[in-house]
Amino acid sequence: MLEPDDERRGRRDLADTLKQLRKAAGLSGERLAARAAMSQSKISRIESGRSLPSVSDVERIMKALDVPPDAQQDILTVARAANVDYVSVRASARKGIWRRQAEIKALCQSSTSVRHFLPIIPSGLIQTAEYARAALTPVIEGNPARDIDRAVRTRLDAQSVLDDESRQFHFLLTEQAIRIKRAPSAVMVEQLRHLGEVSRRPNVDLAIVPSSELVGASPLNIFVVYDERLVTVEIFSGSVALRDYRDISYHLNVFDYFRERAASENDARRLLNSVADEFMRGPD
Repeated sequence: MLEPDDERRGRRDLADTLKQLRKAAGLSGERLAARAAMSQSKISRIESGRSLPSVSDVERIMKALDVPPDAQQDILTVARAANVDYVSVRASARKGIWRRQAEIKALCQSSTSVRHFLPIIPSGLIQTAEYARAALTPVIEGNPARDIDRAVRTRLDAQSVLDDESRQFHFLLTEQAIRIKRAPSAVMVEQLRHLGEVSRRPNVDLAIVPSSELVGASPLNIFVVYDERLVTVEIFSGSVALRDYRDISYHLNVFDYFRERAASENDARRLLNSVADEFMRGPD
């Protein structure tokens, strides 16, 4: 995976390359901006490294500069690498895992549509306090998470984004995500009841892929798509942010594939109630 120094170096190299290409073409920043249908200030931010260009931005700039196709591929490779961020759980712990919850809230507030693919656990935006505490408390050696109380409070605070009905939230779970016992039975029942309540919000689409459904693809990772500009993917050791439009498009296709096979509204609530009843009857 990418290390922070490598990421910063890749972004600097991309900024320097684009700047040198413009100069070699004999264009001012203003002329390039006009050709690429961008603002001059955006070109300036990209060339100074203050703003990371998307892959499509780089494509537009190279087209405006008439960069030869073979050179374009090399530069696009750098651009795609620069548009990937990796943050390890160790780095998150050093900053405070509560900060990650605040970042999620900020991402939601800057988006009009947020799609959560949840094959193994409900999103923090739809967790109860006790379930969130169980989910955030480390149980595997090597997970350095700490300051759990603050992380839980920040996660619950982030849930206020659901109150803004101008934003649409899509939560797509597998049945496995609601069956894994992450906490005592009473907490699980409360969590499942809460999911049923959340599903009734007018700006929420909560759907569950039943275990009985024939599914030809594997639900490998948790991921979240913010509008059509960013995907964050959760892995055991941390999280990866993807900004390449091809990666975003692919994850949207994955989401749509599973959503077409999911139960929603009353069917989803019946499944939630059924699993909750099983927890109530089973051993703690």
